[in-house]
Amino acid sequence: MSKKREIVSLVIGFAGIMVGVLCTRFLNMAMMGLPLAVRMFTFIAAYWIIAIAPVVLVIASREKLSDLGFEKSKIGLQILIGTGLGLLMSLVLTLVPHLLGLGEYVNSGKEYIYVWQYVWEFLYCILGVGLVEEFAFRGFIFKRFKNLFGKDFLAVICSSALFGLFHIFGGSLIQMVLTGLIGALFCFFKLKIRNCSTLSLIIAHGVYDAMIAVWAGVFLG
Repeated sequence: MSKKREIVSLVIGFAGIMVGVLCTRFLNMAMMGLPLAVRMFTFIAAYWIIAIAPVVLVIASREKLSDLGFEKSKIGLQILIGTGLGLLMSLVLTLVPHLLGLGEYVNSGKEYIYVWQYVWEFLYCILGVGLVEEFAFRGFIFKRFKNLFGKDFLAVICSSALFGLFHIFGGSLIQMVLTGLIGALFCFFKLKIRNCSTLSLIIAHGVYDAMIAVWAGVFLG
C-alpha cells in the first residue's frame, strides 16, 4: 500500500473510530430502559461499533490478522502473558494509589456489590473495551504509522497520542495524557516481550480495566 493510501486509510479509520465513540455513547443512553440482561449484552455489542471502520479497511486492503499482531501459535501462552501483564499493571497503577490514599483518582466510578457484576465487568472490559481498542490502536493504527514512518518509535508515539485523544469525550486533559502513556506501555509490551501478541494486549487491557472496579470494591466499598 502506498503512503498516500496509508494516510487516507489512517484518517478514515480514526474518523470512523471517533464517530463510533459518539454512536456508542448515544446507544448506551438509549438502552438504559431495556431489561438488565439485554443491556449487558448490548453494551458489549455497541462497543464494537467503534471498530467498524478499521475492520472494513482491513478487509478492503486484504490484510491478515497476523499483519495486526495476532499470532496463531501458543495461544495459551499469549493469554497467560496478557493476564499476567494486566494484573501487574493493576497492582502498580491501581492498588498502590489505593494504599497511598489516592484511590479516588484511579476509581472508574463503578460501585458493584454482587459477584455477577464483577464477572460481567471482566467480560465487558475484555470482549468490549480491550478487544476493540487494542485491535484499533495497537493493531490497525499502529500498523499504519509503522508503514508510514518505518520506525517503531514513531509509531508508538503517534498511535499512543491518538489513543489519548480517543478518550477526549470521557475525561480531562490529564486523563488523556495518562491514557496516552498507558497506550505507549501496551506498545512497549508488544514490541519487547516475546509472545506478547495483540491477543495478549486485549487480555491485559481488559484485566487491568476490570480490576479497577475490583480494587474500588475492596477499598471504597
